[in-house]
Amino acid sequence: MKTKTRSSIRALCECGLMIAVGTVLAQIKIFEMPYGGSVTLVSMLPFILVSFRHGIGWGLTTGFVNSLLQMLLGFYAPPAGTFLAFVGVVLLDYVLAFTLLGLAQWFASLFKNRLVGVGVGCAAVCVIRFLCSFLSGALLWGSYQESYAWAQGMSVWLYSLIYNGSYMLPEMILTTLAAVLLYKAAPAFFTPQK
Repeated sequence: MKTKTRSSIRALCECGLMIAVGTVLAQIKIFEMPYGGSVTLVSMLPFILVSFRHGIGWGLTTGFVNSLLQMLLGFYAPPAGTFLAFVGVVLLDYVLAFTLLGLAQWFASLFKNRLVGVGVGCAAVCVIRFLCSFLSGALLWGSYQESYAWAQGMSVWLYSLIYNGSYMLPEMILTTLAAVLLYKAAPAFFTPQK
């Protein structure tokens, strides 16, 4: 029983540390979009690591706590100003976008080669986060499309794809590359903890 308690305490401490590291990395912005979204210094990687080290449950929980912290640090109010738009922003831009990073281990488990699993798991959860932003952009933030000359008259779905892809694609590449390089340098960081 003591071993299980010690393991839970260790996981809780690591999750708290990863939330802190992810929050700091999120403040280091390589590129920032005018209406939200940025390329950061691999700020999603700490939450993805939790999933690899402690499993999907801990990964989802850590991602959820991070989503609440992200809302506290910089919540963007929806342009529509309705309750439904508010709920949509909370769910798509924060809760689902950050919580689902905890699924990285599930995707990785589909591959026998751990290096491939780490790369695919990382990329897959980044794609899920992009899909959340894409849906939010088209359904909730489409009115900002008229702010850009290049987007006027464009389908709101295409606008959202271009806008959100412009920062999420580089973020996904950087995060996946960092995870693969970290795995090659220190595979023990990705070893499931008991």
